[in-house]
Amino acid sequence: MLFSIFMFSSCATSAQSRYSTKDKKAIKLYESAVRIETTHFDPNTRKVDYRSGISMLEQAVKRDPDFAEAHELLAEYYFGFRDYDKTIYHLERVLELRGNRDQTGVTYYYLAQAYYKKGAYEEALDKINKYLKIGDSREKYTSEIRLFIESCEFAIHAQNNPVAFEPLNLGPTVNTKYHEYFPTLTVDGKTLLFTRRIPAPGTELGEQEDFYFTHYVDRQWTEAESMPENINTTNNEGAPTFAPDGRTLVFVACVDAYGSYGANRTGKGSCDLYITKKVGTQWRNPVNLPGLVNTLNWETQPSLSSDGKTIYFIRGINGRDGSKQQDIYRAFVQDDGTWSKADRLPDIINSSMREESVFIHPDGRTLYFSSDGHPGFGGLDIFMSTMDDDGNWSKPVNLGYPINTAYDENSLLVAANGEIAFFASDRTGGEGGLDLYSFEMPESIRPTKTLYMQGVVFDARTKRPLGGRFELIDLANGQTIITSDADKLTGEFLVTLPTKRDYVINVSYPGYNFYSLNFSLKNHTGDEPYQLNIPLQPIVADAIVRLENIFFDLAKSTLRKESEIELNKLVQYLLDNPSVKIEIGGHTDSRGNNKDNLELSQNRANAVLDYLITKGIAPSRLTSKGYASSQPVNTDAQISAISSNEQKEAAHQENRRTEYKIISK
Repeated sequence: MLFSIFMFSSCATSAQSRYSTKDKKAIKLYESAVRIETTHFDPNTRKVDYRSGISMLEQAVKRDPDFAEAHELLAEYYFGFRDYDKTIYHLERVLELRGNRDQTGVTYYYLAQAYYKKGAYEEALDKINKYLKIGDSREKYTSEIRLFIESCEFAIHAQNNPVAFEPLNLGPTVNTKYHEYFPTLTVDGKTLLFTRRIPAPGTELGEQEDFYFTHYVDRQWTEAESMPENINTTNNEGAPTFAPDGRTLVFVACVDAYGSYGANRTGKGSCDLYITKKVGTQWRNPVNLPGLVNTLNWETQPSLSSDGKTIYFIRGINGRDGSKQQDIYRAFVQDDGTWSKADRLPDIINSSMREESVFIHPDGRTLYFSSDGHPGFGGLDIFMSTMDDDGNWSKPVNLGYPINTAYDENSLLVAANGEIAFFASDRTGGEGGLDLYSFEMPESIRPTKTLYMQGVVFDARTKRPLGGRFELIDLANGQTIITSDADKLTGEFLVTLPTKRDYVINVSYPGYNFYSLNFSLKNHTGDEPYQLNIPLQPIVADAIVRLENIFFDLAKSTLRKESEIELNKLVQYLLDNPSVKIEIGGHTDSRGNNKDNLELSQNRANAVLDYLITKGIAPSRLTSKGYASSQPVNTDAQISAISSNEQKEAAHQENRRTEYKIISK
């Protein structure tokens, strides 16, 4: 957590006509150090070389160890270098030299910050309380001070109650002497893509960011490989996010000193989001994310939702005073495939300080992000918030110690199963620089477990791969959870499946009858993915297609509400194929009176026909017929041979079905 930092010495020196030393050489060194803001400013890097100022001030206090103003300025400069031990030493010397007299308490204020940054939270709390006791504490008790006190108290409690945390370095096939960070993972956990900062070709000091990927094979990560040249350019590419299918990638590219975003790329701001898709084995050339997400501001660190309809990212807005406000924004894909104007997430998520490194879990409801504006340990901590059914976000939860520390933590990635997380750290014992690590997520901060379904879409007759369009629908509310496409060259697909729900999956492709299936994950406990190969039937005369998701109450012909998902898909199919005529067929099992079964099957077929007519399908295109048990999927003899009562009932269930047959096309 960073608070507004004022010049430590400015308040004291501006009010003084004389220094606390008579050593003219020490005074001259001190005044030179004060002026380094102008004398040692590098216009190329836009940074001040404070090291020279530290050298001058160290000489000044060596000449006169009681030179309070020099100690004060030294503390400021060391604070900027994150050397908090030396900051504390020089501030304590200031208090000692002034007889612990501080009329405003500002020295205690800065001491509190230094102790906090060091991770000494009890000392920080002591110093901030001393600051508040000097003068009118009501005026000092600002929102920043309240957050500071809350953070200290939280950190003390969290350190005394650590969460389980055993980070495991991903090893030398992934990590190198360079920095590796910002990982993204396919939903099956088999491909990891990340950013690596490497020396820029043809330069001695320059660096650039490129993407590398690795595969998880036989319980280990393969040697990381560079992405192709149309993705990695001589410019910086960073902070990637996979769509769950692993075939759509959004990333960040920034303008260089010459105004270029990379080969054949155009942009709108200093850093923009770009999108590319993989077809077969080839990645297409990236394009600026279409729509209204990119602006004149700085857009970075994207995260795609599992349904591909929502993107979360960080937007940095430059202030007139040179500051940059970093917040989390969200945009939605529109009907034409472009992205909407982005909205800032509410204040319960975004603070008045920095938010970055946002990640939306494949469950679509759990958000992880880094911030220094919520109660934490200092610097950037990682937080979690969940979205309820009404779209409201919960108060962010700090992931706890030692996942978070007094240092900056970010780049968190949580696998679809919610059990394993990845992050970047420069902790000791690594390969060098920032390395990628994994760890087991504590139960209390895990998202909803999410499985995945994989398979191939193909022509049922020729076995040719098809690029079918998927819709995964929540059976309870009819909402489309995921829309995705199989690879048009290979027919392969990969879609997420959050648990605790009942689903309908629909697959369609031009010139083919649609495919449907319903299944439940409400009581699912395993980790194995669903494997589903989907044969699509060409639209030909006499083709029979089973409607998997038509539901009736027992012995009744009234359509249940959840049947509308499948029926509306059939309506759309008929609208898309206006020359097709169909017969609706109703079927029962062999149990019960045949006359009653025939009547029931006819009434059920009629119920489907009537629904289609109410949705605008011409009656001349529709007929209905009840078949009772005359066309069983499983014969009575086959069912009798089944030993399990549960399996027998499932066989009877297969016989009770609704189908449509193409009469003409």
